Amino acid sequence: KLFFTDYGNVAKVERCDMDGMNRTWIVDSKIEQPTALALDLINKYVYWVDIYLDNVEVVDYEGRKRHTVIKGRQVRHLCGLAVFENYLYAVNSDNFSILQINRYNGTDVQSLTRLDNAKGIRVYQKRTQTAVRSHACEADPYGMPGGCSHICLLSSNYKTRTCRCRTGFILGSDGRSCK
Repeated sequence: KLFFTDYGNVAKVERCDMDGMNRTWIVDSKIEQPTALALDLINKYVYWVDIYLDNVEVVDYEGRKRHTVIKGRQVRHLCGLAVFENYLYAVNSDNFSILQINRYNGTDVQSLTRLDNAKGIRVYQKRTQTAVRSHACEADPYGMPGGCSHICLLSSNYKTRTCRCRTGFILGSDGRSCK
């Protein structure tokens, strides 16, 4: 799945399949300017920062179990968010400090360091990505991902895919080749 935020006419947190299909709103109330977003892939939770409401909230992938993790001055200028184990990690765009926030109680907030001009944050660790033995976009014997001549996007699950073409090309009638 692909998760994203939007705060145009209606502020919301959404999800869709990697090919853009099955777009679903998972949060669309009591939300103003959702920006940074982080996923707990193991427990299937979505965390986001609302820079207008000055809070960090969480919801499950279906839009249930919503609650506020932390609210107030400490999270006023957050622009990046990541989750790992018991903590959220965030970038404060006002002073470029990296914050560590206990994601279960929101009270244990520490400034870890300061990085000039930091705008985003990522945690790279093997346990942050679930393992999949095989998927529909693996290279075929000719080296084409999922049998697609240009771009392969996973669909509703890792066993189905949609082929797409680079700019300037159109998808052929076979659903795989680009012309």
